[in-house]
Amino acid sequence: MANSSPARAARSQRAGPALAPAHAAAPALDRLIHERIRLGIVSALAVNRTLTFNDLKKLLKTTDGNLSVHARKLEQAGYIACTKYFDGRLPKTKYRLASAGRVALERYLNHMEALIRATREHEAR
Repeated sequence: MANSSPARAARSQRAGPALAPAHAAAPALDRLIHERIRLGIVSALAVNRTLTFNDLKKLLKTTDGNLSVHARKLEQAGYIACTKYFDGRLPKTKYRLASAGRVALERYLNHMEALIRATREHEAR
């Protein structure tokens, strides 16, 4: 078979050990926060005590359905908390950043800063 040639196996063995330590040492990127809308939600809530659904929708320039799906994923992960109430007869939804979300955002920002720093150091060489 072409995929299992001795030359290919030798290249894989040479490349594998050199890449493994750097890759293994890097923390995993939080894919839940990395998505643009979810990062926007968490970031906005990090600098605002609470925001309503409509506030977030305007701020992120997204649709009701898109915001609802992303907010639900963050809520299920325990990153944000959602409060539903009525203002007169109008239903309202308010969000706040949970402590787990604040920790996850801090970890994500540290990860991104480390990637930026490593890239700049590599480019300076």
